Amino acid sequence: MLGSKIAWDDTILPFQLDASDVRGRVARLDGVLEKILEQHDYPDKIEALVAEMALLTAMIGQTIKLRWKLSLQIRGNGAARIVATDFIAPQAEGEPATMRAYASFDAEKLADAETFEELVGKGYFAILIDQGKGSTPYQGITPLAGDSISACAETYFAQSEQLPTRFSVSFGKSRMAGGSEAWRAGGVMLQKMPKASPLMKPKDGEDPVLVSAVDLLDGDDEENWNRANILLDSVDDLELIGPSVPPTDLLVRLFHEDQPRVFDAQSVRFGCGCSEDRVRQSLSIYSAKDLAHMTTENGDVTADCQFCGAHYVLDPATLGFEAKDTSDGSGD
Repeated sequence: MLGSKIAWDDTILPFQLDASDVRGRVARLDGVLEKILEQHDYPDKIEALVAEMALLTAMIGQTIKLRWKLSLQIRGNGAARIVATDFIAPQAEGEPATMRAYASFDAEKLADAETFEELVGKGYFAILIDQGKGSTPYQGITPLAGDSISACAETYFAQSEQLPTRFSVSFGKSRMAGGSEAWRAGGVMLQKMPKASPLMKPKDGEDPVLVSAVDLLDGDDEENWNRANILLDSVDDLELIGPSVPPTDLLVRLFHEDQPRVFDAQSVRFGCGCSEDRVRQSLSIYSAKDLAHMTTENGDVTADCQFCGAHYVLDPATLGFEAKDTSDGSGD
């Protein structure tokens, strides 16, 4: 078990079912999830939302190219106002990807929120992909739908990408024998790659239609997809989160008749890209008069990173487009 934990925790394993034209990912998050959540003192209900969102981000983000960044967000008018995650792809082959996450919530609403709908309310699920300097970021948005973040993500892929997609996830606090309690999460993502996907459009005068996976398939594709989903339904929580069952063994148990093929696993760790230089850059659009309104009683401008909790204290004279030249080293 220890060897399996060391080998597979904080990894995403891409795979393909050759006989079914289905691809997917198996993800296990352990230390990276614990590190994400220890940056904040969230209530249990919010921690669970962040854990599920981080797990989905890991499985979806594994497909982006080197040096790109994928962000997932849910924004609603319920107790949880926003849950946001970032997956930053490796800078080079063989390096780990990095992840971070945060949430904003209404404590008064949270006390009475029990269902997913009460937690998030009405709003939207969004995926954003930053391809780097010189490129326009991609953004896809769908309404919040279903009883979990996973269901919202499935609706997004059916509606915006025309790709039948299924998630099976498990997450929570666990304790190994002789160890302390810590967060773990695990999941499987399936995605059908159809030859052609019909575009569902509303009729004149009708509300927009939210497409589901079943609207995109027929014939052998539908049969293969349904079989893969039935097999995935047989998975249990301990198989998903591990560490006693390696992802490779799980794939063989579930899909051995569909000829599973695995590819190189992607490791992931906690990481935040905030820095003093980036704070200064974000404040460079402000005048000295604007910065005066941001200055504290101590004569400083402060900034906090919502992802990692880093706290920056800056001299307002060195900020904005009217900042004094500090190239001689006399500034802050």
